[in-house]
Amino acid sequence: MKQVDKVIINRTDLKVSPVCMGGCPLGGYGWGNTEHESLISTVREAVNSGINFFDTADVYGLGESERNLAEALGKDINNVVIMTKFGVRNENGKSFYDNSPEYIRKAVEGSLKRLNRDYIDLYQVHYRDGVTPLVDVAETLEDLKKQGKIRYYGLSNIHQNDVAEISTFKENPFISFQDEYSLACRKNEKDMFTFRDEFKMTPFTWGSLGQGILTGKYDKNRAFESNDRRSREIYVNFHGEKLLKNLEIVEVMKEISAEIGKSVSSIAIRWILDYLKGSICLVGAKKPSQIQSNAEALGWNLTEEQINRLEKISRG
Repeated sequence: MKQVDKVIINRTDLKVSPVCMGGCPLGGYGWGNTEHESLISTVREAVNSGINFFDTADVYGLGESERNLAEALGKDINNVVIMTKFGVRNENGKSFYDNSPEYIRKAVEGSLKRLNRDYIDLYQVHYRDGVTPLVDVAETLEDLKKQGKIRYYGLSNIHQNDVAEISTFKENPFISFQDEYSLACRKNEKDMFTFRDEFKMTPFTWGSLGQGILTGKYDKNRAFESNDRRSREIYVNFHGEKLLKNLEIVEVMKEISAEIGKSVSSIAIRWILDYLKGSICLVGAKKPSQIQSNAEALGWNLTEEQINRLEKISRG
């Protein structure tokens, strides 16, 4: 296993790689054709590359992501840090949000079984349900923590309207939060800094590669198969004017890639780590080669001039 510098998640003893492998593609659904053996090899490549932090959720592939992660890690299952999420409930083919204490207790047992673990390092609310008070969620998670079933807990996909509710806690018990953030998506930037600076929560970025547009391997003529979610217009990074703007950003990334001999993917990841300091990048992958490109982001920094160049093109 390659050794890489680790960072400590705020208010925990969790030491993790600044790049976390995102587990949505491990569910085998919605990202085009996937092969089971390739998914397993991808996790193994992450471990070999020094990545010791893995993100998943019970809803990814309706449990398949957690099962595949456990299978791939094997004997290393307790030597890595695993974050999974709850809150997106699926019944009779329909999905809806549920943060009720009853469902949280049911969900954690399912995740523990699929992950083949006695505890979860970091358990996050995937989405708020708009009904359950956050204090009830925190009390339930605190009880699970006392039982040893989870070690820490956090939030995902939260924004300014959650500030008031989090502020009601004397000491904020949520140690982390994650949201979409990249050179292609900066709409949540103010929120990211607010939760990091005011509430001392470690920011995790999903969509760090803009669902793949920031890898440099796509152009305006790329078409996705119907089993790839990116074929849908809701995935704006690959459609219309947004696609054209993203391709302008990618051209600057390619220039910097050529200057320093690093992959285009690693430029996108490194920019987040250098610009949003203290953050951890979640990056999905379904092939070992993608992990290799992503891992190139570790152990160096962009120059101030390069950061400014990327800042200018992504803002323009």
